[in-house]
Amino acid sequence: MKWDSLYKLQKELDDDILMRNSLTREEVFDDKLLALIVEVGELANETRCFKYWSQKGPSEQSVILEEFVDGIHFLLSIGIDYGYNYNGQLRENSESSLTELFHMLYGKINRFKQNPTNMHYQKLMSTYLDVGLKLNFTEDDILHAYLDKNKVNHERQQSGY
Repeated sequence: MKWDSLYKLQKELDDDILMRNSLTREEVFDDKLLALIVEVGELANETRCFKYWSQKGPSEQSVILEEFVDGIHFLLSIGIDYGYNYNGQLRENSESSLTELFHMLYGKINRFKQNPTNMHYQKLMSTYLDVGLKLNFTEDDILHAYLDKNKVNHERQQSGY
């Protein structure tokens, strides 16, 4: 995965958003973590992995992928805030269920909030990517969806979103 180029693109988007809204990274950090939590919930909702009471299947893969890369945007942005770059690769598909991975992910977000070390950031990113693997996303899927959504996010900023 071309993580360096994604961090660069994310920094450009972040800088534009902060400048347009006269904000600093420090002022939005807690908002950004909450936004990540919300995005993880939206992703889980689209997968419907926890909806044992329903016979309806998950949303279309394209919808799930778009929700997934929304989370990537916030994770990259959080890494930029602390000067952390993800240095791992996609791993083998986890034996954990999707529901278990979502529980782990929420725990990693909370752990990072309490102790924002590079180690906790690496584990958070790794667990998030495990969710993507469980959803059968490839590096190319993630990269192309991120680039598409990043373009949309820039367009939204230019139109006063």
